Amino acid sequence: MSAPVSLRLSAPPPLVPVPAPGKVSPLMAAHSHAHALVAGLCEPLVTGNRVDLLQDGPGTYAAMFEAIDGARDHVNLESYILEAEGPGEEFARRLIAKAKSGVRVNVLYDSFGSLGTPASYFEHLQANGVNVCEYNPLRRLGNLLSRALHLRDHRKLMVVDGRVGFIGGVNISSVYSAGSSPLAAMSGSGAGDGEAPKPGWRDTHLRVEGPIVAQLQRLFMRHWSRHSSIALRGTHYFPPLAPAGSQRVALAACDAGRRRNPFYRALLSALDASQHRIFLTTAYLVPTRRLMRSLLRAARRGVDVHLLLPGVSDFWAPLQAGRSHYTRLLRAGIHLHELHDTLLHAKTCVIDGLWTTVGSSNLDWRSFLHNAEANLVVLDAGLAQEMELVFMADVARSKEIVRAEWAKRGWRQRLAEMLARRFEFFL
Repeated sequence: MSAPVSLRLSAPPPLVPVPAPGKVSPLMAAHSHAHALVAGLCEPLVTGNRVDLLQDGPGTYAAMFEAIDGARDHVNLESYILEAEGPGEEFARRLIAKAKSGVRVNVLYDSFGSLGTPASYFEHLQANGVNVCEYNPLRRLGNLLSRALHLRDHRKLMVVDGRVGFIGGVNISSVYSAGSSPLAAMSGSGAGDGEAPKPGWRDTHLRVEGPIVAQLQRLFMRHWSRHSSIALRGTHYFPPLAPAGSQRVALAACDAGRRRNPFYRALLSALDASQHRIFLTTAYLVPTRRLMRSLLRAARRGVDVHLLLPGVSDFWAPLQAGRSHYTRLLRAGIHLHELHDTLLHAKTCVIDGLWTTVGSSNLDWRSFLHNAEANLVVLDAGLAQEMELVFMADVARSKEIVRAEWAKRGWRQRLAEMLARRFEFFL
């Protein structure tokens, strides 16, 4: 690993980015991003929200447990992966305790993402009063022999009492138990004697309060009604929501297998409207041609573009498919950074110190076309500053991909890229 690299943004960014000579003012930039976001989503921004940043599994689970313990009416949980071990055990214990106290608990999980979870785990939940829905069950022969096999629920959502919401990239899995620091990976990975320690997982989640929670609730309830035979009973899913903060927020979500993706449109609009800097983190970079054009054009017009990408992955094909695009990105002056001491699973982007997104969407064809996804987009300089500082901390422990060195990579690496590139549509 090469020496850590420093971004050109050497000091904490100002709350409102300072425009470069000849570029638009901060006020105009804010107006431009708001207009582009509304146009991309075809929905107005929701004001009066509070958005709190959560990093990695332990911090995210602690906040979710606190919300579950405080539930008085209902808990709606949706997760691509719901494992029985590790945090899954604690979720089950707390959810069952709430169900027995009279709180309605509804759990929606993806059949493929939770393939390794024994049926007894979900049966135990059901036997103790928790409503459970399996999304697109793999046991159906028709699903295995059709396009439905590719249609997955990749969202990670939770809504408690219609007042507190969670959204981001963190699944309910033991891979998050140790956190993402190198020391955590060494000491808490679960590796046995003589076994190499596994890297921790780096991820990002959000806790939200305010009027936007009603949209998270509707998103969950629509999905549940389409895929579950159990009715969502009760009359308190949409309580009155007073302003909880000052942040402007939008929900960008899509169902699996759709032709139009609101988040994709919103992201492209923001990239095209960028004036100063783009800090983008993704677990899987398998870009469409349109996304590549937006990134390349931004760099060529002087925007400082940095991509934080995985150096290790749980699946080789997306990693190598992403690397097959490095040469073109580097030629345009885009800075590429690979994180090697932890497994990068976060999906975030900060643009111009104002536009921020956190959610489940990767920059790959699977997220754009095949999966049900959900992202929150926030127009707020304070959150953007916090996210940029997190980004810089991640980059400080990463390896920068240098164009001259990348050109010298061996034939095995080039062959892996070429093979993975052929299957981009399915990645």
